[in-house]
Amino acid sequence: MTSDVLLIGLDGATFDVLDPLIAEGVMPVLQRLIDQGIRADLRSTVPALTPPAWTSLVTGRSPGAHGIFDFFRTEPGASGSIRFLTSRDVACPTLWSLASDAGLRSTVLNFPLTFPAPQIAGHVVSGGFMPWRQLRLGCHPEGLFDRLRSLPSFDPRELALDMAQEAKAIEGCPDNEYEAWIDMHIRRERQWADIAGYLHQTEPSPLTAVMFDGTDKIQHLCWRFVDAELSQTIDSDWERRIREKCRDYYRELDVVIGRLCDSHQDATVFVVSDHGFGPQRRTLFVNSWLERAGLLRWREGQVPETPGAASLGLSQLSRHVYQLDWSHTRAYAPLPSGNGIHVVRADADHPGGVAPGDYQRFRTELASQLLAIRDPQTSEPVVEHVWTREELFDGPNLALAPDLTLELADGGLVSILSSSDPVRQRPVPTGTHRPNGIFVAAGDEYRKGVRLEALSILDVAPLVLHALRLPIPAALDGRITREVFDPAALAARPLRRESTATPSTSFSDVELDAEAEAEIIERLQALGYVE
Repeated sequence: MTSDVLLIGLDGATFDVLDPLIAEGVMPVLQRLIDQGIRADLRSTVPALTPPAWTSLVTGRSPGAHGIFDFFRTEPGASGSIRFLTSRDVACPTLWSLASDAGLRSTVLNFPLTFPAPQIAGHVVSGGFMPWRQLRLGCHPEGLFDRLRSLPSFDPRELALDMAQEAKAIEGCPDNEYEAWIDMHIRRERQWADIAGYLHQTEPSPLTAVMFDGTDKIQHLCWRFVDAELSQTIDSDWERRIREKCRDYYRELDVVIGRLCDSHQDATVFVVSDHGFGPQRRTLFVNSWLERAGLLRWREGQVPETPGAASLGLSQLSRHVYQLDWSHTRAYAPLPSGNGIHVVRADADHPGGVAPGDYQRFRTELASQLLAIRDPQTSEPVVEHVWTREELFDGPNLALAPDLTLELADGGLVSILSSSDPVRQRPVPTGTHRPNGIFVAAGDEYRKGVRLEALSILDVAPLVLHALRLPIPAALDGRITREVFDPAALAARPLRRESTATPSTSFSDVELDAEAEAEIIERLQALGYVE
């Protein structure tokens, strides 16, 4: 019985999109995997955001333990300091570092927060927001990039995505360029599959983990074409053509999944996503709301220009905090991507902040006020839930977390900019993240054709480690999901959970330069975190 594992990540994949495609015969490979194994929704982190969600999936630890809450980090004690996060900020061992510590090789392709590439046994091609010019530096071991250049399909510009192409997602892609843009994403997924196939053929690893991110990008830009309900309103020839082109992407993605499964025929296969997707219909300009509530003040002459209803303000985050009057600001949102609000503590630099003895009362009252926000056009609640940092992020990195985290009623992201209207309707619904992603798993030891209640994203790592014949560290936060197993198989090979030493993952000495970091921020804009 093999101990090989094939872990396929589909960024932002949701059964809301996949189920209609499966029913129409567009994705027969995924249908076959579901029929041969386990299917369940996969509850993401809160917020349902790429960096904390994927990191939780591959560590089995909550954000309070691994320390990744967003794309960026607001440094404690430095009001204006915002830093882009890298693999060095992941405070817990990953699946591949645990495998390497046990003497097993891994092939890890395109996962976020893998730059600098960890020096594991096996291969890494860093993913996430890697500028294409830095791709050589994101490859491990040394010389891997030059080996990959021999592949006929290898194109580093498209593999890491050229900014001129990706920016079309935010700048309003012209009608005559949509099809080429989607075709590019099809080629990217084929490239990742080609790299995975080449490395499996030449230097196979017990763990192959590859993440395809076109699902997230296409759903951000083309939600009205992939959503089963909205796509029924399409009535022009061009719209029908783009809808079919989006189906071509999913059709080709299914072919790519099939190629990987065919080359790993005896492996345990996992198909997972970091979060789901759905429509965002409004924008909450949370700092403007805080300003109206008397809890935030912009510096004189520094009020950000009022944007359109879809602008979240990520392009201004590096200067945004310098536009605040810290002597009169008690709460603010530094980042749009994590929906987090930070409470300003009173000190010499922040005389108008919240005194320690008043913190709990202030935070409780602020949460109540946020829950009372209504859409002026529909009277619907804008904020569905407000979480305290202790509720979401309890752990050694609690102090790095926002004091409050908002879950918006439409699942969307807040804007950090100023606006004359704190709540504004979007002219056209766009795609945004939702809590429920996907979990599909098939293997010799798994039950067949079973649909389970939703699992937590933290439950994936224990299953992968067990499939690799490795013990499950006691520190993991996910539960042992015994219901996925055939009872006889579980009796023959019981789960092992034990305390293990934390491996000391090493990294290369590669660093991103200022130009590369600026390009990453631009790329985040294009990915839909700012429309």
